[in-house]
Amino acid sequence: MYLTSEKKQEFFKTHGKSEKDTGSPEGQIALFTFRIAHLTEHLKNNKKDYGTQRSLVALVSKRRKLLNYLIKIDIMRYRSIVKELGLRK
Repeated sequence: MYLTSEKKQEFFKTHGKSEKDTGSPEGQIALFTFRIAHLTEHLKNNKKDYGTQRSLVALVSKRRKLLNYLIKIDIMRYRSIVKELGLRK
């Protein structure tokens, strides 16, 4: 599998408060970004995989909602996560 539990813990450790803090918006955004990149590569090879395409759109939407939430509560945290992950609107 492309995403092991050790990899998840690494995301939450580097972007969240700790590796046990799986609910932080920064950790979830980092995890969604990794999954989005993986699905995008998959869709480049499998253009007619519409189920994966639908789940990719759903993930992008979830990440956008979390980013909007982060803008509302703390703009500095939003700017730091966007800079770290290299995201754009």
